[in-house]
Amino acid sequence: MTVPTGSTSSGRVVVTGAAGKLGRAVAADLARHGWDVVSVDRVRPAVVVGEFVTTDLTDYGQVLELMTGAVDEHGGRVDAVVHLAALPAPGLTANSATFANNATASWNVFNAARAAGVRNVVWASSETVLGLPFETPPPYVPVDEEYRVRPESTYSLVKALEEEMAHHLCRWDPRLKMIGLRFSNVMDPADYAAFASYDADAHLRKWNLWGYIDARDGAQAVRRALDHDATGLDVFIVANADTVMSRSSAELLAEVFPEVEVRGQLGEHETLLSIDKARRVLGFEPEHSWRDATA
Repeated sequence: MTVPTGSTSSGRVVVTGAAGKLGRAVAADLARHGWDVVSVDRVRPAVVVGEFVTTDLTDYGQVLELMTGAVDEHGGRVDAVVHLAALPAPGLTANSATFANNATASWNVFNAARAAGVRNVVWASSETVLGLPFETPPPYVPVDEEYRVRPESTYSLVKALEEEMAHHLCRWDPRLKMIGLRFSNVMDPADYAAFASYDADAHLRKWNLWGYIDARDGAQAVRRALDHDATGLDVFIVANADTVMSRSSAELLAEVFPEVEVRGQLGEHETLLSIDKARRVLGFEPEHSWRDATA
């Protein structure tokens, strides 16, 4: 990512996947911070934030109308887009259907934004590009953004292709900013009641190094990425500062990944999905923990 260019800190923002767990939190957070939100999904959220437009993102014509303000009663210049919509995990449907839906939707959103002159794009990449479910151990921990992506599923492959696509779109248009947020497993406070059951078996959650992201902190990361003043592509791991486990991070590694190199000193429950870059560049700092919610 190159030098700052004066990013938009408020304006009209399209949020795709607005009915999902992360989408609901993102739309609400952006509205609280002064953005005019256009919520987009195939299904209407229980609570609509801002305007709502039902959109099939696999239909380029619909997406282009949305980005250019050509939808009746939903006109107006779009300043930014947050693309969260996708089939959210591997194995929910056939691999070919996952690829066709997710790759097409992302291309349509990226290309329509570019065609409409929207140059502030933030999207949900995924922790899965780091090599999840870590049947092959990670190269080192905490894992970070420095090693080449290692998709192990069709879902993850699409996420890796999105990052490559964004690289070239930004190369074609040096004024474009695209930030991919490699979100960990998104959790609402209601999900925290299940965390106690993880402690009995360290292998239950080894698939993502015992990571998670509170949806509210995920929303904070999105907002900071939108506000970030730069051009070009960048990617960031977004996780909470701790793990889902009561056991220490060092103990978990010793049991499950004893041969993996540990870089630096680990805090007792420190995340093994490094958020150092997001902290340093975006000013991201998690504000919520399951430990506080269940104390």
